[in-house]
Amino acid sequence: MQKSTNVDTSMETLSSSHQGTGAVQMRIKNANSHHDRLSQSKSMILTDAGKVTEPISRHRRNHSQHLLKDVIPPLEQLMVEKEGYLQKAKIADGGKKLRKNWSTSWVVLSSRKIEFYKESKQQALSNMKTGQKSESVDLCGAHIEWTKDKSSRKNVFQITTLSGNEFLLQSDIDFIILDWFHAIKNAIDRLPKDPSCPSRNLELFKIQRSCSTELLSHHDSDMKEQKPEHRKSLMFRLHHSASDTSDRSRVKSRLKKFITRRPSLKTLQEKGLIKDQIFGSHLHTVCERENSTVPWFVKQCIEAVEKRGLDVDGIYRVSGNLATIQKLRFIVNQEEKLNLDDSQWEDIHVVTGALKMFFRELPEPLFPYSFFERFVEAIKKQDHNTRIEAIKSLVQKLPAPNRDTMKVLFKHLTKIVAKASKNLMSTQSLGIVFGPTLLRAENDSGNMAVHMVYQNQIAELMLSEYSKIFGSAED
Repeated sequence: MQKSTNVDTSMETLSSSHQGTGAVQMRIKNANSHHDRLSQSKSMILTDAGKVTEPISRHRRNHSQHLLKDVIPPLEQLMVEKEGYLQKAKIADGGKKLRKNWSTSWVVLSSRKIEFYKESKQQALSNMKTGQKSESVDLCGAHIEWTKDKSSRKNVFQITTLSGNEFLLQSDIDFIILDWFHAIKNAIDRLPKDPSCPSRNLELFKIQRSCSTELLSHHDSDMKEQKPEHRKSLMFRLHHSASDTSDRSRVKSRLKKFITRRPSLKTLQEKGLIKDQIFGSHLHTVCERENSTVPWFVKQCIEAVEKRGLDVDGIYRVSGNLATIQKLRFIVNQEEKLNLDDSQWEDIHVVTGALKMFFRELPEPLFPYSFFERFVEAIKKQDHNTRIEAIKSLVQKLPAPNRDTMKVLFKHLTKIVAKASKNLMSTQSLGIVFGPTLLRAENDSGNMAVHMVYQNQIAELMLSEYSKIFGSAED
């Protein structure tokens, strides 16, 4: 049975100073009541189940984000950068000092945070899939540094967050903890220093802005044509349609077309919009293009380091600013001329970081895959002189670009070692830095830790015995 009730429905926009959202709301008043006590406020946008949804701002940019938040997943859910077992101790919580208790944790590093799991690797992975909570460290604005006064253990570094939490991480294996330090530092450097630290990166924001602009362009024209007294009703229709399934499908369709319309790298190269790359190309391809056996970028970096970096503490070990390194990488890939004496490359660690990145991004490492096992067998030989002769024989069999580039690089590194009293970079330190960068197996089947030991030893031997393997250091 339907009651005959006169319902006066009116729309009003709440003041931003009271609500902060600017949501359009509808007030339903009972005509039989003489007072406003019985009045009720309800959101105008309801889900299928009749529940009140989150108020939507009138602002077009906020509206586009509302449309796209179900289409594009947050970046935090995308990729794990590094994971493994480390010793962990939390020594401060919100600035309050805690008793130091070391424990073994399964550590997972993503683009913005570190998560610690107490369980085994298998249980931790299961928890990650089911969404169970773990101890998490937000890296935005965090600070990382090596520390000796916080623990008697060796190889300890500290992470301090903006919220005042402090963690110590440690491993007895030098190359493992060094790799973790650089990975976390690079992750921190990629994040903005602003404490607000947006959770989506710049590229995702550009896609959102492009798609939302295209999606709402027809609404802009409608808004201009409408008279002021009709705009309120138009905003209602706009917000109401935004929650409709058909609108979401249209957003997905437009986003798909946007992605598929992007031209391929080959097309851009053929049109001359993108030149042949230096980073990420095969060594022999770069050398053939330059009519040389040693890439000019490698020569330039070495020249710059020998000019102003031989005495710098931690040269090649300390990481440069990743954003600046990426800027240098872009310029090298797009331009023919590069002046490393320019003030923007003043930090020598940016130059060394770019040089290491060049070797890391080679599709096939400086030591070709086909030679990997032979170099490992050579370094395993018991007699020192026999090892040297075996390594020397393999070097002579390498393709000219690999052999000549290797010779130039290791000659340069001998000059770094000669200044070890000032730069604190020994043969062993450089072996740890360059071993995995220059030498790796094509298909690593669970022997990464074992291979890394041999990689370091091979690099150390070629550095310490340079003159016997490559000839005189004065060549």
